[in-house]
Amino acid sequence: MRHEKLVDAVTTKFEDAKGKAGRDQLTKMLNEDGVNVSAPTVGAIMREKGLRAVRTQAWKKTTEQDPQAKTAHIENHMLDADGNRDFSSQVPGTRLCGDITYLKTGEGWLYLATVIDLCTGMVIGWNMDKHMRTSLCTGALEMARDHGYLHEDGAVFHSDRGSQFTSAEFQSWCAGNNITQSMGRTGVCWDNAVAENFFSHLKTEFYHHHSFASRLAARTGVMEYIEAWYNRKRPNARAGGKAPAAALAAHQTRDQEPLAA
Repeated sequence: MRHEKLVDAVTTKFEDAKGKAGRDQLTKMLNEDGVNVSAPTVGAIMREKGLRAVRTQAWKKTTEQDPQAKTAHIENHMLDADGNRDFSSQVPGTRLCGDITYLKTGEGWLYLATVIDLCTGMVIGWNMDKHMRTSLCTGALEMARDHGYLHEDGAVFHSDRGSQFTSAEFQSWCAGNNITQSMGRTGVCWDNAVAENFFSHLKTEFYHHHSFASRLAARTGVMEYIEAWYNRKRPNARAGGKAPAAALAAHQTRDQEPLAA
């Protein structure tokens, strides 16, 4: 009887995730729901029922740089005291990263810019358009700001050295919104691996499995993936295995609790 209940729970959760969740993700989601089950058991049930998460090879993007851009004053703030990469954060809205990727549609390319919170892993800002001018990136940051996701004392935003992020327009926008820019070295993909990792999930779990006739259809699908799945259901290591939105809510609750006398 317990096995049948677990089979039903795993199957239901897999269908709810529309096939995007694998063994480890399903295990964390079920545990969060109060279902006490191990990853090997979930894996066995998936094999028994022929359930397999959708995955394809990730698509790799390249960055267009502007050799004339003035960036000597922009430091890499994602390093620890020993000079090693440190993309961790203990406070939501204080340390962020972002990037741009290309999405193919029947009408041509659709460009997506994101802003990711390094504390919860939540995509707190995103913007899509048929161009990849600087406004694509500032629009994503504006969304994060307008929804109250940026810390009131300021934030650090890390990106690669793409021309949009090194432009005078982008630098001016950040300065005017209490955002400190951070950049890694030229041509080192690990210096913005968090943003690249999100795009990999987006494409392997969702985008490569669909065909979009229009930019509007693609935009709608990406919006649903980010808001309905990635932010609110998908377990995230930065969130301690919880969904990013749940982790953010937990942080906010703790911040509102009165201090003990």
